[in-house]
Amino acid sequence: MEIERKYLVASLPEGLSECPHVEIEQGYLCTSPTVRVRRMGDVFWLTVKERVVTGSSAIHNREEEFRLSEQKYLRLREKCDGQLVSKTRYRVPLADCGLVAELDIFHGSHEGLRLVEVEFPSTEAADRFTPPAWFGDDVSTDPRYRNSFLASLA
Repeated sequence: MEIERKYLVASLPEGLSECPHVEIEQGYLCTSPTVRVRRMGDVFWLTVKERVVTGSSAIHNREEEFRLSEQKYLRLREKCDGQLVSKTRYRVPLADCGLVAELDIFHGSHEGLRLVEVEFPSTEAADRFTPPAWFGDDVSTDPRYRNSFLASLA
């Protein structure tokens, strides 16, 4: 079970250039459940996600991932609906709570969009979380900020 919260980014954190990062390209074969293909650097994945409704403001997803060869990824990528989503993902340590924020800076038609997600070990931890000052509005439950929705915009 994946438990996360998603935020807009008010300002970029200090030291971002020293944080590990990777280029990501992803597309969607289906949105209910979500079936996604993704290239992260030179690793390729097929992911199946299904949202679980819990009443919490955190996002709960049942998620399964399968490693793909580049050839299979390219074949499936051709079948994606909408556009591919392209972004750079930074892994930013959150020293105050021992968690890691995944900061996505989008490219292409979503240039300028910046989102940050934090995964939690429990719903209680997600509900107790106090975001750092560089986080913006909580958009965890706003469907306009789902990557599958962004891919549907032409």
